[in-house]
Amino acid sequence: MKITDTADVWWKTAVVYCLDVETYLDWNGDGCGDLEGLSQRIEHLADLGVTCLWLMPFYPTAERDDGYDITDFYGVDPRLGSLGDLVEAIRTANDRGMRVIADLVVNHTSVEHPWFQQGRRSKDDPFHDFYVWRDDEPPDTSDQVVFPDQESSTWTFNEPTGEWYLHRFYKEQPDLDVTNPRVRDEVAKIMGFWLQLGLSGFRVDAVPFFLETQGTDAALPDPHEYLRALRSFLGRRTGSGILLGEVNLPHDQQRDFFGGDDGDELTMLFDFIGMQAMYLSLARADAGPLVTALTERPYVDPDSQWATFVRNHDELTLDKLTEDERKEVFAAFGPEERMQVYGRGLRRRLPPMLDGDPRRVRMVYSLLFSLPGTPVLFYGEEIGMGEDLSAEGRLAVRTPMQWTSGPNGGFSTADPDRLPGPVVSGGFAPEFVNVADQRRDPDSLLSFVKLLVRRYRESPELGWGSFRVLEQPHAAVLAHVCEWDDATMLAVHNLGPEPRTVPLRLDGCGASHRLEDLLETGTTPLGDDGAVELTLDGYGYRWLRVVAEDSRRLL
Repeated sequence: MKITDTADVWWKTAVVYCLDVETYLDWNGDGCGDLEGLSQRIEHLADLGVTCLWLMPFYPTAERDDGYDITDFYGVDPRLGSLGDLVEAIRTANDRGMRVIADLVVNHTSVEHPWFQQGRRSKDDPFHDFYVWRDDEPPDTSDQVVFPDQESSTWTFNEPTGEWYLHRFYKEQPDLDVTNPRVRDEVAKIMGFWLQLGLSGFRVDAVPFFLETQGTDAALPDPHEYLRALRSFLGRRTGSGILLGEVNLPHDQQRDFFGGDDGDELTMLFDFIGMQAMYLSLARADAGPLVTALTERPYVDPDSQWATFVRNHDELTLDKLTEDERKEVFAAFGPEERMQVYGRGLRRRLPPMLDGDPRRVRMVYSLLFSLPGTPVLFYGEEIGMGEDLSAEGRLAVRTPMQWTSGPNGGFSTADPDRLPGPVVSGGFAPEFVNVADQRRDPDSLLSFVKLLVRRYRESPELGWGSFRVLEQPHAAVLAHVCEWDDATMLAVHNLGPEPRTVPLRLDGCGASHRLEDLLETGTTPLGDDGAVELTLDGYGYRWLRVVAEDSRRLL
């Protein structure tokens, strides 16, 4: 195995970092984060080891859905800067070895978008057919709305034409009609525009909704054929671009969105099922649910990839768990009603959910980076930011990045509900967390995440290799290996508070092999039959590489 073999398919071993420009850094001092502020903090991301920067929507917006209600697909919100500022940020990131992707939000527009403003006036207007309409009064669709606390129907009446328009999200976000060839052409133009300005791909928002043709007079013969066409277009415009899809569906349907065996649709998919199973495993201190989710992943093309994550910018959805399982996770990590949202998810970040316990927080991030796939971080995770439960809905986890403890560093109020929450640094949980203090602390969570990123990037078998769970007697322990070519990586995690001695057997290994710890200094010999016993503290974790005595691999 040569690490150079992985360079062309860069997304298989990337470290993705998601941020919202509006909340990342206010460089101009006008109360709103901006692109110039992002550029000034690119060095932080480079030092962390980020290789792919994912930007949440920076487009002009009516501000109904935190930037996801777009009024111009070809612009930058003037509060955040200009197209020139965006190009500067992309160029600066590229110079530091980072690719940049952005949200592609083309399943709907804002009601303030010129297309809808013009199309809603008359059935004869050319832009009327950009959207989905019905003449008859719609049935009850309250069970289909995405935001049940905000909307009671997926249809809203439009008085000028006497019709109802479809919106699966807020009524201020009318759905585009993807069966219209002109809409499909516009989507390609939007992608081409941003690729020309330097993006390396897109995180595609709400993909199943985008391809859904419910309520339309026509239907795409094969919605997946359209997704294949977009992937092909991306390949023509930029040979190494990616489509990272938001597809929260069962495994068999996720496989379809990858493009099945051909792998010619979405490049990467978020592993929502694995994420939800992980939280159930954490709540139970039982690795079983996570093992089931990982081992039931369907086969996908070798160039395709799963994106693993602990937390994202939306609610931490638990919709694929059973009602009883969801109650278990709520009881463990969000027992108060204000911590929950839509009856299906949590609006919390990890450290407060784990009571600021540094052992548990570090164990979870160790687990994230050692799972097969590409890790995705949400801004602030590297320093242990918490949530602001006084903010509305999903905004609880979209709070300002904590750069310093001064007035421009984020929260400065003494109201405990507005504190970012506990953070893990040096074994204690202070009330305030910021980048500046952690950068100076070699024992901080930031330093630990840097180490995980470095070891992950040095271990391409985690992104490329086959995955196998090892048998051992402890329900709370997950022991797995990732193997690729001549490399084998072993990771062992204890999801429970009790110390464990874990007996393992590594097939094909013997006394001529040893285990080298990658997160600390240490060597463990193997028995003649590949047997070994590993010790783990409560919430302990170890990464170990299998090394033959005559191996020349550098550790």
